[in-house]
Amino acid sequence: MCHNAAHRRPRPRNRARTSASRWSGWPPASNPGSTTWPDWSSSASGAEVPGFDRLPDDMQDLEIASAARHTFRGFLRGVRGLADTDTEVLRERATQRAAEGVPLTGLLRAYHVGAEAVADALCAAARPGEEAALLWLTRRLFTTVNSLAEQATEAYLLGLADQQAAGRELAAALLRGDAPQEVAARCGLPLEPGYLVLSVRAPGPQEPVAARRLLHQVLVRLAPAAEGRALSLPNEQGGHILLPVGTAHGDLVRHLSTGLSRPVIAGAALAATPEDVPAAAEQAQRIAAIARTPGVHRLQDVLLDYHLAGSKDSAAELAALLDPLDGQVGLVEAVAAFLGCDLDRRRTAQALSVHPNTVDNRLARAAHLTGLDPHTTHGVQLFGAALTLRRLAEDSATGFPSG
Repeated sequence: MCHNAAHRRPRPRNRARTSASRWSGWPPASNPGSTTWPDWSSSASGAEVPGFDRLPDDMQDLEIASAARHTFRGFLRGVRGLADTDTEVLRERATQRAAEGVPLTGLLRAYHVGAEAVADALCAAARPGEEAALLWLTRRLFTTVNSLAEQATEAYLLGLADQQAAGRELAAALLRGDAPQEVAARCGLPLEPGYLVLSVRAPGPQEPVAARRLLHQVLVRLAPAAEGRALSLPNEQGGHILLPVGTAHGDLVRHLSTGLSRPVIAGAALAATPEDVPAAAEQAQRIAAIARTPGVHRLQDVLLDYHLAGSKDSAAELAALLDPLDGQVGLVEAVAAFLGCDLDRRRTAQALSVHPNTVDNRLARAAHLTGLDPHTTHGVQLFGAALTLRRLAEDSATGFPSG
């Protein structure tokens, strides 16, 4: 009926509206407020609407039926020239779905699936000669669906913004150790038994807007591993992310290895209880500052550098081992590259774009000036520690950790 109607010449609009008047009491055998309507809409959607089987089970049983009711009621009121009285209910449900973590795409799809069920029923009930009326009614249905989708989207986004603000408030309370139980209760958010705390930064300096964008990208990538229970709080370098305590390290590495606009360095530390979050956050931030390469780093990954960075009474003297090399072209860089290339002179030469003999000459000069041979175990340990401490001191002076 609908296929043939699309090829027939529509009647004038006033005749279409007059012909459509008989639909004002439709459907005579169903009441949109009765319990039979959800079953009708869900079964029709499941049987005839593509993509219905990809919706979550609870949405198949509840959301489609509710969306169909709202669509149908709004459609009938529009046909009769009446105002829609379901607006508040619709907005409340959209806000609730945002709090439950239902994707906005799924919510909107439910309204379109419900509209398709109504459209199919209209086509089935149309009589010969009512093509123009059917076209007019279909346009009214489009208008109704557009209005419902706009209202649902607005309410959903407002609810999501409130939820994100509550999440940031709880994250801040946890990071400060400032009565997180009270904040969680006031915001209606669950408090995890413990947290895996991440400190996220880019390998190099970035503007605050870029830092927030990077944190958001990491949060999106980690959403599957966190099952929607992640908290975050941005800062000038990136920010902190709090994940449920059982989140696997392998999941973090897998999710952050791809899909980001730029590489990210993340320090990870475990907080066994909510009260341990401030200490874990400080540790994670220090790990991220010390780490040199993109990826997720735990304490054991940077243990020596982390320990040296905390030995403040000897740090200045240890870092001063490099002072004799200052002002000598390429010597500090040669020692750093030599250690970074695992004492391989040819790789070091490639890294510095010089001849291997030049590497030998610079290392020999560095040994003469400092009294430390970078080819020996003792020299490697002291040079490595001194380079780390100097880098950390430079980072502290600039206010941003370098890669």
